[in-house]
Amino acid sequence: MTFTNWAGNVVFGARRVHRPGSVAEVARLVAGAERVRALGTGHSFNRIADTAGDLVSVAGLPRRVEIDAARSAVTVSAGLRYGEFVRTLDEAGFALPNLGSLPHISVAGAVATGTHGSGVRNGSLATAVAGLELVTADGQVAGIRRGEPDFAGMVVGLGGVGVVTAVTLDLVPAFEIAQYVYEDLPVERFTEDAAEILGAGYSVSLFTRWRTDRIDQVWLKGPHETPELLWHGASRATVAMHPVPGMPARHCTEQLGVSGPWYRRLPHFRLEFTPSSGRELQSEFFVPVECVTEAFAALDDMRDRIAPVLRIGEIRTVAGDELWLSPAAGRDSAAFHFTWIDDPAAVTPVVAAIEERLARFGARPHWGKVFTAGPDRLRGRYDRWADFARLLDGYDPAGKFRNDFLDRFFPRAGTPAPKLDTRPVGE
Repeated sequence: MTFTNWAGNVVFGARRVHRPGSVAEVARLVAGAERVRALGTGHSFNRIADTAGDLVSVAGLPRRVEIDAARSAVTVSAGLRYGEFVRTLDEAGFALPNLGSLPHISVAGAVATGTHGSGVRNGSLATAVAGLELVTADGQVAGIRRGEPDFAGMVVGLGGVGVVTAVTLDLVPAFEIAQYVYEDLPVERFTEDAAEILGAGYSVSLFTRWRTDRIDQVWLKGPHETPELLWHGASRATVAMHPVPGMPARHCTEQLGVSGPWYRRLPHFRLEFTPSSGRELQSEFFVPVECVTEAFAALDDMRDRIAPVLRIGEIRTVAGDELWLSPAAGRDSAAFHFTWIDDPAAVTPVVAAIEERLARFGARPHWGKVFTAGPDRLRGRYDRWADFARLLDGYDPAGKFRNDFLDRFFPRAGTPAPKLDTRPVGE
């Protein structure tokens, strides 16, 4: 029996696939394994989660949603999908600062790869993390909290420091938000007014097929108000839209300015439907936000190569952070996302060409998506790259959590193991 990722483009090489029903069972599995990797919802598009050893799904861990109202925080089990607990937060009067476009992804997997939503003042989903509970290489359950040594290196940890079993997230007061869509934004207006356009809402996404001199759709998520019919040369949509041409709008969250709770507007897609277009590949590249129009022009100049293998492209913004391997580390960023057709042979050379075009901007790829750049190219784009390599060696000296992906980017060097607090993160 084969076991694949969500997109079906990766067949895992694991000898065994486990779905433990408790943290204690995770600890026993890790303690007895030679090589082991954690798996969430399998929504990565490369081999970051693959292993020749044991694959441990955290989706079977008991549901845990523990709200600490005094601290404005919640501790959730690592395998929970965002869409499975956000309503509970809202009913308690709380919200997460932001959500990704898909509520279908697991908390631990999204955090470990630097996944994000949008908004010039909104950090990636990992920036909401206040603590991690994880099973370390020796099978011990440990916790680490914001402000402790190595925390900033372990959050976007690529699965290399342990099997995360619970995550504590910061909360904000619950809020309502509305969603508007504009069509056919002229590229020249985007070039002239990029900062204003990208900052026009709590969350802003631009969708383009890279085919014409117009950006197909702009999704604005912000306060309920009466918007302009024409905005920067774009027309306000009067019917609900799906960003991928030909897909039904009922799969998407409600639009047309209808106000609703944060968790029903910040994602693009509804939990009950297949997100995006279904079977596909994805890539994403982060550049400094001040370079967004130059980067756009560089990509627009190769639209004849991008468009034939593209379903839809998206441009979002992500506030900078201090997490060592976050694609937005140290700089406010614009992220160029590509949802490709399901044809690796056709897509891969286009991805490589995009990377060449964006190299002068120091582009960083999303760790869980399709990219071709190797460590020689990426190493200099992260200030804490060497520190992260030492962290991996320190917490996993025998290489239990390693795989070909980590070995390629962060070869083992041998570092004395640090000590972690063995209290669970929620205590």
